Amino acid sequence: MYLEKKYIINTNFMYMVGYYDRHARLCTLVKELHRTFVVERSPLEILNDSIKCIGFDLRGAMETAKWLLGNQYMCPIMVNPIHRICVFPDKCAKKADVMWFNPCHIIRTKGVNRNAEVEFTNGLKLQRPLRLYTFNQKLHTAGQFRKTMIGMHNDSLSFKTDPKKGA
Repeated sequence: MYLEKKYIINTNFMYMVGYYDRHARLCTLVKELHRTFVVERSPLEILNDSIKCIGFDLRGAMETAKWLLGNQYMCPIMVNPIHRICVFPDKCAKKADVMWFNPCHIIRTKGVNRNAEVEFTNGLKLQRPLRLYTFNQKLHTAGQFRKTMIGMHNDSLSFKTDPKKGA
């Protein structure tokens, strides 16, 4: 398996998951359409690096998602609106073993032995210890968020009012 020092999320990105290497460093296993490799950075560092490439930061992206979605727990994040790349976590983003998914590459989900099985565009199937309903809710929210962000990007006159005021 290949080892990379840094990684920027691109359109081939399918998912990533954090894990500790033999030196107890938090690294990330990244799966793209046609390759799998390890990056010597945590998932949150990869997200931050990827978002910085377009002139923003992870904290701002998280705050924007919470503002647009109404302070929802475990929000999806727009990594690159130009390439329409949005990712969502399967659990709390601060956990080391959180898995981040690109909803564009998910074609089907189903329940298998109380786990969520995810099928990707390249035929790969992956099971996560999560209820199918919960995973599908996260996938649906990420899809809606992506459409909202792309719509705002395409229409220069669009804006979002403060959801707390209801106006």
